[in-house]
Amino acid sequence: MPHAPRPHRRSWLRTAALPLALALTGVLAAQATAAPDAPAPAAAAAKDLPEHALVGYLHSSFANGSGYTRLADVPDSWDIIDLAFGEPTSPTSGDIRFELCPQAECPGVESEEEFKAAVAEKQAQGKKVQLSIGGQNGQVRLTTEEARDTFVSSVSAIIDRYGLDGLDIDFEGNSLSLDEGDTDFKNPTTPVIVNLISAVKSLKAKYGEDFTLTMAPETFFVQLGYQRYGPGTSQGDPRAGAYLPVLHALRDDLTLLHVQDYNSGPIMGLDDQYHQMGGADFHIAMTDMLLTGFPVGGDTGNVFPALPPEKVAIGLPASTEAGNGHTPPAEVNKALDCLTKGGDCGGYQPHGSWPALRGLMAWSVNWDLFHQGEFAKNFDGYFGG
Repeated sequence: MPHAPRPHRRSWLRTAALPLALALTGVLAAQATAAPDAPAPAAAAAKDLPEHALVGYLHSSFANGSGYTRLADVPDSWDIIDLAFGEPTSPTSGDIRFELCPQAECPGVESEEEFKAAVAEKQAQGKKVQLSIGGQNGQVRLTTEEARDTFVSSVSAIIDRYGLDGLDIDFEGNSLSLDEGDTDFKNPTTPVIVNLISAVKSLKAKYGEDFTLTMAPETFFVQLGYQRYGPGTSQGDPRAGAYLPVLHALRDDLTLLHVQDYNSGPIMGLDDQYHQMGGADFHIAMTDMLLTGFPVGGDTGNVFPALPPEKVAIGLPASTEAGNGHTPPAEVNKALDCLTKGGDCGGYQPHGSWPALRGLMAWSVNWDLFHQGEFAKNFDGYFGG
């Protein structure tokens, strides 16, 4: 997700596809053997969320052409507001900083005291306001235990300074990758993975059950793991599927996962067919993978277990300027009809229907307001908000 003054995030990390010979029945059978890793119940922090929630990123520390929006002016439709972005002083320092956008870049920016008051007011209205770390430019690699500890202390300082509810992890680019030989997502050994898991668990322990935790990985780091995981035996891209061990280790602590179904190349679904972003089919196939579970790297003995629908939302760009793969409202509604009601599924048939699917995420609140709130209005109209 961008914070340079240009409309699009970087292009998706394209790699050549590897075909899988797995039949659908094999996928389901493999998942059935994964009883020890049964889906965890919804996180305690989700208890205060509405049945269907709308998540949006707010450009709080930068401007990129969509205009600055004060936190107090964020419309009531948005249930979780992610402040974009906290960034490290260097990729490996673990030292995260967050400051409001400078007046010269964002005319009309509120004072820090006004911002803190707006956080408290949104919370009084039942909203969650949390820090999002990373984005396009914020590469975070916790290569050492020292960096891990610095991450915990610096993130805690920001949360305490503004009275925030929790943390959103939006690590992109080269933040997460897997070392050679790290092949089991259930038992990772790569330092940047192990230290991130440890850091987040420390934050959860510090703030307790009300601490919200959301994640916004790209499809490359999650669903691509069905085809390949890390470098493998063919010296593939070490970032492929690299979010899976983080998601798995933190599934009990996770409030909400909203994979970015945009800025993506074609991704293979559980039907072993490639799906293209921009229409209902892509969101159906990608979400079905999260709610059904899938073998990692084609290994039916190593299955990423399904997540509860209460912990899953669909991530989309709010407008054509916000990211490649913008999905028109009618196509968004088709995807929701299929996933929550079992109807209008088109050519892809998911492995169930999930009325409890939590909702939608958008990049971003600012880009939606740039287009008169079309994204949020469609969400409200669909779910009766």
